[in-house]
Amino acid sequence: MIKRLIDIVCSFLGLVVLSPVIIIVMCCINKKLGSPVFFKQKRPGLGGNIFEMLKFRTMLDAFDSNGKSLPDSERMTQFGSFLRSTSL
Repeated sequence: MIKRLIDIVCSFLGLVVLSPVIIIVMCCINKKLGSPVFFKQKRPGLGGNIFEMLKFRTMLDAFDSNGKSLPDSERMTQFGSFLRSTSL
């Protein structure tokens, strides 16, 4: 019970402290890559339970003339590479 309370308080404080950085990154992504700012993906977690992960978007949504998604190497931008290299 105490550990859960400490986790919640520390998470809240971390969000408050990092919120300016998060807002700046969100604005930059919106300006350079467009909307949506976040990438959502379902992944298996502890015990195989599925959870939805939320990350900053680092690639363009580009398609070829047949409507198929382009390879990752063609969709990655310089800004996206910077976000990944800095783990933002």
